[in-house]
Amino acid sequence: MASSQDVTIQGAGIVGMALALSLANLRLRVTLVGDLNPPAQADVRAYAINHAGKATLEAVGAWPQDPHIATPVRQMRVFGDAQGCVQFDAPEGDDLTWIVDVPALIQCLQDAVRANPKITVAAGAPEAKANSLLVISEGRATTTRALAGFTARSVTYPHHALATRVRMAQPHAGTAWQWFDGNTILGLLPIGGPDGQDMAVVWSQPAAKAESWREAGPEALAQALTEASHHTLGEAKVIGSVATWPLVLSRADRWVASGIALVGDTAHTVHPLAGQGLNLGLGDVAELTRVLSQRESWRSVGDLKLLRRYERARALPTLSMQTATDALFLAFASRLPLVGTLRNVGMQWFDRMGPVKQWTMAQARLAEPN
Repeated sequence: MASSQDVTIQGAGIVGMALALSLANLRLRVTLVGDLNPPAQADVRAYAINHAGKATLEAVGAWPQDPHIATPVRQMRVFGDAQGCVQFDAPEGDDLTWIVDVPALIQCLQDAVRANPKITVAAGAPEAKANSLLVISEGRATTTRALAGFTARSVTYPHHALATRVRMAQPHAGTAWQWFDGNTILGLLPIGGPDGQDMAVVWSQPAAKAESWREAGPEALAQALTEASHHTLGEAKVIGSVATWPLVLSRADRWVASGIALVGDTAHTVHPLAGQGLNLGLGDVAELTRVLSQRESWRSVGDLKLLRRYERARALPTLSMQTATDALFLAFASRLPLVGTLRNVGMQWFDRMGPVKQWTMAQARLAEPN
């Protein structure tokens, strides 16, 4: 249904661009406020995108078709700090998830945005119109959220994340690895295609330690990563720049008001240990699009009762993921001997519970917990 009503999206990140494209598919006129120029420095991040997230990006024509950009994950191996271990294997003919190179994904989205006649890219927000909708998608550090009257609660973890790229001595074979080792959480994510040796690093560790490794030379960092990964794929060689950032658990107290909605990290953030942050944001995109597509003909896109449908639908999946990731972090951060025993025994028990593990895999692959 064609509409003369406008949607303004404040923020041209991955979630903002995906939402702009998705709403343009509804024949809504969208103004995307942000900068589509390439970043000043190389981005070494990579995201795990599940089946639901992939479907959202495919629907807007922004899924990278090159397997060297979106590397399929066939196996996951997760290790505790003692004998705990959980193994996930993809069903025959399917994949668990995909590890997507962030710069390449951003380029796909930018190309699609530029080619869409329903989307106008602007440097500043246009004047608000009656019955229009403002979507704030500027990330956790947004100032627009507060100016619009929203508040958020946040807890800063004692960890920072460190990201870089490494080339391992052995091929990764489409396997993602994670180690909960004492007071650090190391993830090695396969990139560069199914037969590659390159991996994206996400290393959660105490803030001072992360910053010290960022300042260290590539040889010292490579040696530390080789040891932290228990030589599983042989020696690591750092091949990318090193970035660090603080880790914060946050949630806006409300996500909608009359004519306004929050999406992505503006509404919620989680610890990256489960790789679900972007998937939650893409879930927001899919749900807000669904709600707007099913609105009654007499409702505007900024109608508060309409927007509350979106807020209610996203509340439980987001809270479930935040609770689960926070509990995992706290369990492995604890130095109490009894907690250490329980967490590793729990991992061994979970790995042997076929139906429970299969259900968990299905939830992680297809959608957020519900």
